[in-house]
Parts: sequence; structure tokens; C-alpha cells
Amino acid sequence: MATMGSLIGLVNRIQQACTVLGDHGGGAGGSLWEALPSVAVVGGQSSGKSSVLESIVGRDFLPRGSGIVTRRPLVLQLHKTEGGQEYAEFLHAPRKRFSDFAAVRKEIADETDRMTGKSKAISNVPIHLSIYSPHVVNLTLIDLPGLTKVAVEGQPESIVQDIENMVRTYVDKPNSIILAISPANQDIATSDAIKLAKEVDPTGERTFGVVTKLDLMDKGTNAIDVLEGRSYRLQHPWVGIVNRSQADINKNVDMLAARRKEQEYFQSSPDYGHLAHKMGAEYLAKLLSQHLEAVIKAKIPSIISMINKTVDEIEAELDRLGRPIGGDAGAQLYTILDMCRAFDRVFKEHLDGGRPGGDRIYGVFDHQLPAALKKLPFDKHLSLQNVRKVISEADGYQPHLIAPEQGYRRLIDSSLSYFRGPAEASVDAVHLVLKELVRRSIAATEELKRFPTLQSDIAAAANESLERFREDGRKTVIRLVDMEASYLTVEFFRKLPTEPDKGANNNTPANDRYQDNHLRRIGSNVSSYINMVCDTLRNTIPKAVVHCQVKEAKRNLLNRFYAHVGSKEKKQLSAMLDEDPALMEKRDSLVKKLELYKSARNEIDSVAWK
Repeated sequence: MATMGSLIGLVNRIQQACTVLGDHGGGAGGSLWEALPSVAVVGGQSSGKSSVLESIVGRDFLPRGSGIVTRRPLVLQLHKTEGGQEYAEFLHAPRKRFSDFAAVRKEIADETDRMTGKSKAISNVPIHLSIYSPHVVNLTLIDLPGLTKVAVEGQPESIVQDIENMVRTYVDKPNSIILAISPANQDIATSDAIKLAKEVDPTGERTFGVVTKLDLMDKGTNAIDVLEGRSYRLQHPWVGIVNRSQADINKNVDMLAARRKEQEYFQSSPDYGHLAHKMGAEYLAKLLSQHLEAVIKAKIPSIISMINKTVDEIEAELDRLGRPIGGDAGAQLYTILDMCRAFDRVFKEHLDGGRPGGDRIYGVFDHQLPAALKKLPFDKHLSLQNVRKVISEADGYQPHLIAPEQGYRRLIDSSLSYFRGPAEASVDAVHLVLKELVRRSIAATEELKRFPTLQSDIAAAANESLERFREDGRKTVIRLVDMEASYLTVEFFRKLPTEPDKGANNNTPANDRYQDNHLRRIGSNVSSYINMVCDTLRNTIPKAVVHCQVKEAKRNLLNRFYAHVGSKEKKQLSAMLDEDPALMEKRDSLVKKLELYKSARNEIDSVAWK
């Protein structure tokens, strides 16, 4: 199995990498950072939290003062080294090493002020600090703001609840180990840390109890009942700590010397001598490290399972976003053509019924065109008054003898001209539907979403083609109408002399040919002919529109674009594949996160079973 501390060191490195990539605690659940166990340090204000942490590290590095000093979570990662100089690094100041721990203290205070200002407000944005030293054990500790019961001057009234909510976000996590700090000169029943730990960890399986300031208890009293688990039982042993005195702090007494002094206190104490081997900051650090190692080992299967699931999700997301493109012109051209084919497939699905929208073209032919034809003003145009006017004008100075052929032709020609409007309106209506389908298809083509410039280029090329197809369609339907006007059906005229008006007197003089009954018959004949042509155009206009616009859009929508793209230089192709910066940033982040998770999986596998 893994050597002592190797798994914790690995977890520290993985958590650091997670934080750099933004996949860290305090965010949405399910992150690798949160899946990895760590120790959350909880206690009331002035409970001695800072002294405990400094004793574990063996360095005086935390800001001190009255009231609330810790105003942001401090994620403290301890890395045991084989020797060399001790140093610290902050995540917000990469490539800068701090060997002076007084400078570390100042940087923590300054970084806190950068986020919260000089006020006494708090922030849930953590500070990440790594310390490398031969005097530490591999461990991750999270120092949280001290719990308080009353807001002091300069703090919002909500500060009490705000701090508790922040602390809960860390200790609620099932992989969080709770280090509950309570001062010995306070009744354990009133301990803020124990009260909160009991709420989130009622069985005490995740909680380690620490009693500080044992040397400050009143004479004749001790904390044996607490340390031996009689006052409040936990699954893990209680640990007593003797904090440095204010005099030692003022004299800058070395922390390693303070550790030795602490051990001497326990060994010489008549109350705690029998527990001396299980007391002190050094023992606490080893206890936490051993437990953290054991928890990590126990969690390895679930961590690996979580990593595998996340790797699959990231790879699926990368497939959806699209993989990086090769840098040569051939690869870029292939990508562009592939995007065009993907768009073309979606567009055809819209037309053929696989996606909604194509049915609107049928609606133009089945509803819009018949309605427009029905509204044509033939009743007014073939009224008795207008027929008389047209016929008389066509006869000129000499009235017609039998059938007014010129009058018929004028009435028919002028009637047929009305069909141009509905014919052109059908072309325009289908053109608008096709344009909308192009827009929808571009939006629905997942592969295109990463290339806004290419989207615009394809849309422009497709709409340019649709304009050409519309012009062809317009010319064709107008030609259909003109064809009807250019050659009238002969049979229609041949029937007219053989079908005289019923009851009409065939010997009626020519100047009586303008009587109402005769004109009404002419209007009726023209109307019959126009209805015949209308039925024909109702069938032929859709055929022409589909042939010139819909079929051409399916076959040749991007043909000119393909030829245009094929002649472009590499620089121009690159410009077309200029991705959305936000999407590029997202993909880069996912690629890095994928590498992190795969590396973490491999390292955990290799270290866990050594």
C-alpha cells in the first residue's frame, strides 16, 4: 500500500491543480476538490484556533488581533519536504516564494483587505496557502472565521449568521473532517464548535475535539473529563493543547521550542501526565495526518468512480463543443466543408419533415395561394358596366358582327394580369420560409456554434443563393401567367357561336348587340375561361416554385460557397474559423480539467497500490 503521507501529498497537489482551474470547494457540488477529504478547523473567536494551526505548522504566520481576525477561509496545504529551506506560496501570487513568515502574515492580511476592504466584513472567497517544510506532515487544513454570538461595531447585524453559514458550507460536506477547537476555560456544553459539529456530525465520526488553553484553567480544576471523553464522547480521541503565552509571542519564541515546552508541560503535569503521549500539537498533526490518510484510502473507490464519471462528461462536452482544429490549410478547409455539410443536413431535415418548418411551404400552396386567388376582383372587372365599356372600346367605330373577339381578348388579357400578384406573392412567401429555415438550421447546427464568423458566412451565402432562386421562381411564375395570355384556348372561342343566348332573337341588329343579356353572356364566358386558367395556375404555380426555389435550395444552396471557399488562402480560412473567445476559453478550461482528472486518476491508482 501507499507509504505514510504519500496519498495526502498527492491529494494536496490535486487540490492545488483543481483550485488553479477553478474546480475547487465553495462552488457547485460534484467537483473533484470537494470529493477529496480535508480538515476544516472550527471554533469560536479567541478559542485558540490560530495558535493550534501555528503549532501544527511550527511557524508564527497568522494575523493576530482582537475581534474577528480570520475574515476569509484560509486553505492551508502542508507539504513535507526532505530538507532544505522552508517557504510558502500563495495561489494568488504564483512564482513568488515567501521564506520570511512575517511577510506571509502580512500577505494574508493584505489579501483579506483586498477582498473585504479595511472593514470587519467577511468573504467566502478562500485564500490558498501552501507551506513546504521538513517540520510538517502532509495535511490540508481549512481555517475558517471564528464563530461569534454578537456583531461588534463596524460589522453588519447579519455577521453572526453569515459566519455560521460559511462554516457550514465546509463542515456539511461528507468528506470534511471537523477539527472542533474549544478553550479549556469554557464549559464544553457551551462550545460553539462542538454545538455545530454535533448538528452536522451527530455520530461524531468526522469530528476531532481539541481543548486549548489547558494551562490557563483555574487552580484545582482540569479538563480530564473532556479529554477522556466523559463530558462529550466522540469517535476519535480528544487532544489537549497548550497555547503559547502572550509573553512568548511578544518575545518571538521559536515555535519548535514552544512545542518542546508544551510536551514538558504535559509530562510534568499531575493531571495530564498519563495522557502526555496523546497530547500536544505535534501529536495532533500526526493523528490528523494518519486519519486523513485512512479516510483517503477508504474513499479511493468512490473518488475514482467520480473521476471516471466526470471524465466521460467532460469528453462528451468537448465532443459537443468540437475538438481543436489542425493548423494547416487542408485541415481548415476540411473543417469548413464539414460544418457546411452539417448545416446542409439540418436544413434538409427542416424541408423534408424531420424538423419543423418545411410544412409552412405547403401552407403557402394550400392556404395562402387559393385565398389570394379567391380575393381577385373578377366580379368587379366582369361587371355588366365594365364589360360594356371594354367591348365598346374594342369595337371602335364599327360594332362587332357576331362575337366580339377583340373585346373577349381584352377582357381576358386584363383579367389574366391579376394573376401576377398571387403568383409573385407565393414566390416571396416561400422565399421567407426558406430564409427562416436557414436561420433555424444555423442555430440548430451544434458544430457551427463555435464559429460565429463561419455562421455569418454560411448565412450570407445561403441567403444570396435564395435570392437567385427567388428571382428564377418569379420569372417562371410570371412566364406561366404570360403564357396563358399569349395563346388562348381555341376551343373556348369555337363554342361561342354555337351557344346563342336562350330566347335571343338571331335577327337582332348589330347596334342591339350591347344589350344587357348579350353583355352578361360575354362576362359569363370570360369568367368561365378565367376560372379554367385559375385552376391551371393553382396547380402550376406551386410546381414552378418548388422546382425553382425548394428543389434548388436542397441541391445547390451552398454550391457557389464551396467554390469560393476552395480558392481561399490559409489566412482567410483561419479568419473564417475565428471562434467565439468565450467558447475557446471554455474548451481550453475543459481540456485542462480533463488532463487534471486523468492525471489524478492515474496518480491515485499508482500511489494507492504501491
